[in-house]
Amino acid sequence: MMRFQGAVATASATLYMTKLCKHFRHKIAVEFDEHQARADFPFGLCRMYADAQGLRFACEAPDEGAAARIRAVLDDHLPRFARQEGLVIEWEPSGA
Repeated sequence: MMRFQGAVATASATLYMTKLCKHFRHKIAVEFDEHQARADFPFGLCRMYADAQGLRFACEAPDEGAAARIRAVLDDHLPRFARQEGLVIEWEPSGA
């Protein structure tokens, strides 16, 4: 199982996490409140944590291909919801 993390600094972390979750829940199982979320993608799991410093992602995937898909989905969707800030997720190197 691959585990990897990412983060983005923003004062609007709760807003963006909520927008992501509301969008994703049309196709996948999602649970969220104002501080944390869980998105169960068919190719892996992503937990999100929102606080005053920003939005953090803690993800798990069965292999590097699935990990790349999770990163791609988040890298594609977050900037759409955060156009004003031009946010880019900083991903840490993958680990086992």
